Amino acid sequence: MKRRKYPLLLFVLVLFWACNTQNNSPDNKIEKDHTESTIEISDEQLDKLGITDRNHISAASKRALQWPTDLGNEWFIEFSGLKPLKGDLAYEEGVVRRDPSAMIKENGKYYVWYSKSTGPTQGFAGDIENDKVFPWDRCDIWYATSEDGWTWKEEGLAVARGEKGEYDDRSVFTVEIMKHEDIYYLCYQTVKSPYNVRVKNQVGLAWSNSPNGPWTKSKEPILSPADNGIWKGEEQNRFMVEKKGDFDSHKVHDPCIIPYKGKFYLYYKGEQMGEEITFGGRQIRHGVAIADNPKGPYVKSPYNPVSNSGHEICVWPYNGGIAALITTDGPEKNTIQWAPDGINFNIMSSIQGAPHAIGLNRTADNEKEPTEILRWGLSHIYNNGDYQSIMRFSSERKTMHTAKGETK
Repeated sequence: MKRRKYPLLLFVLVLFWACNTQNNSPDNKIEKDHTESTIEISDEQLDKLGITDRNHISAASKRALQWPTDLGNEWFIEFSGLKPLKGDLAYEEGVVRRDPSAMIKENGKYYVWYSKSTGPTQGFAGDIENDKVFPWDRCDIWYATSEDGWTWKEEGLAVARGEKGEYDDRSVFTVEIMKHEDIYYLCYQTVKSPYNVRVKNQVGLAWSNSPNGPWTKSKEPILSPADNGIWKGEEQNRFMVEKKGDFDSHKVHDPCIIPYKGKFYLYYKGEQMGEEITFGGRQIRHGVAIADNPKGPYVKSPYNPVSNSGHEICVWPYNGGIAALITTDGPEKNTIQWAPDGINFNIMSSIQGAPHAIGLNRTADNEKEPTEILRWGLSHIYNNGDYQSIMRFSSERKTMHTAKGETK
């Protein structure tokens, strides 16, 4: 009799195991995760988001339900195609003009500063002591003026590379302008020779009583990479590291100083030693360093990095906070963000087609609307692999979409 019970008991155990396995299958688990916790939503939210069943809400719909209800479309814009400039800033074969600063207006004229070099790029395969490894290598900072923002006159050299052995002897480039209390400040990237792949870029500063110069340069950099990464071996390979260090352990790039809340906020792009490719592209993030005086010393914020995405710095004050255009790299690329305290940024809109290396029009009314400063400005374009030229961009707010002939 006992022997007859075993087959029946075995059958019951197998049936129980099968049912339990089915109930815990990945598909059932996913469904449970999204149905067991019911989210209370109004009929208006259901209608607006097109959700038909409040008991079956996907992860995407849950995220949508957490979007700010008071977020309008005043942050949403579309960029038009770049247009060439006239005069001295028109494309010139054999010359690199790139990374325009913001524009300011003095004495009835717009002023812009930019990186300038000549000759083709050879890269890192040749003689790095004498070759040009990047288009922004062996650059000086020049400036130009315009009465209408279209036709420009190149005025000449503003800030030159330093003497041999100085921290900026190889290249000065990617410049930004700030005017404060009738003094003009240029902050920019610097490289010291030799320009190899492990070289650590820094940030320099120059100041003048006139936008036409002459400019006095800081004797030392005002910002440097974190010194807590460790390279692996002696080979010139920037991806081989023993310790990656902070988000800016390799390079600090694209500086921009904003007067903010009685202090000076220096926003910058950080590149990490052993930089990786993530699901959003290159592992690029932004940081900020703060000073009581435009000339420093600048102290990096303990909240760095203040972005998890981005490339060139493009920031402006708005409504008591700081707005930022985040482009090119990272999971939050192609967004406009805003931080009420200049530190904690939130996404305000998603955009596409933003130009590279935007030079903002600082004469715009920042408080008119959040994106007024982006209505037009300068950018650059790669005319070919060796040479770039400065172009003009424009944008417009987008508030609705209609078909041809449809009433708006």
